[in-house]
Amino acid sequence: MSGTSLKFENPINDAITRIHFAPQSYNLLISSWDSNLRLYDVQSSMMRLEFPTEAALLDCCFQSESIAFTAASDGSITRFDMHSGNSEALGHHDDLATCVEYSDQTCQTITAGWDNKIMSWDTRLAKPLGCLKLHGASVESLTLCGLELVVATGASINMYDFRNLSTLGYSKELWANNQISSVQSLPDSRGFAVGSVDGRVSLEFPTRSGPYEKGYMFRCHPKLNDGRRHLVAVSDIAFNPLSSGTFATGDYEGYVIIWDARSRKRIFELPRYPSSVASLSFNQHGQLLAVASSYMYQEGKEIQEPPQILIHQMNSSGSQGGKVSSGNE
Repeated sequence: MSGTSLKFENPINDAITRIHFAPQSYNLLISSWDSNLRLYDVQSSMMRLEFPTEAALLDCCFQSESIAFTAASDGSITRFDMHSGNSEALGHHDDLATCVEYSDQTCQTITAGWDNKIMSWDTRLAKPLGCLKLHGASVESLTLCGLELVVATGASINMYDFRNLSTLGYSKELWANNQISSVQSLPDSRGFAVGSVDGRVSLEFPTRSGPYEKGYMFRCHPKLNDGRRHLVAVSDIAFNPLSSGTFATGDYEGYVIIWDARSRKRIFELPRYPSSVASLSFNQHGQLLAVASSYMYQEGKEIQEPPQILIHQMNSSGSQGGKVSSGNE
């Protein structure tokens, strides 16, 4: 796949919000503000499906190879069947729905929105199982860590047993007066990584023992020549599914860096992208890293570059191999 260019016949006309590789294939799920859900076959270099919707799509996730969910700007949570091409409403938030995750262990879909609600849905019955109302705090990011839901609000991390959302199992303020921008669990669910708006990343292991149980924090960029910090928000974090020790960070200035959690060192840095890194995703074997380079509405500035997606091929040591580019070229 090295060097093969992937192009969209119908270009993505607005900001990309999320990309996810499928659980077992090379299909890449793409949600965006242009109100389309796309399924792109990276291996065959072709668009499999394109679902037009009525609202901007702010997040997406897979349930299986053939089923996906979206969270939309009109508050809707929708289930898409990739085989039949049909879609159906799963539920609704009272404001923008911003986050959606699926748990294989419990067959539940977890969502969050600007209505300050976290909701769990039974995908088999298409009805809500639970609802947690957050008072005075909005969800910046969330991730599933085993049977626990890790929720980032402001500068704090809270963990809930999502089988009973009223049960708060762990709470920690990571950085005073410094907002969390992203959170992502390790593939083995032993802990999670948290990114901040000033470029810091923290590895947290709150519940289980292991080689990194104490956790640690680092900055993605070193000090500048004048001694000042390079402060730029971490937009997304992705772990290699076959190696909990390797993960990637992306930021608002277009940098993607691959890290080794065991040695606590930077492995390498990809060439800088022209726009923010909106989303990152490793495929199921960990040899491909998809990077969505796109304007992000959180930036509050005009779109300057068209969104694009690049697929980087990684070798067994975690360093970069060949590169496949995909985008509106």
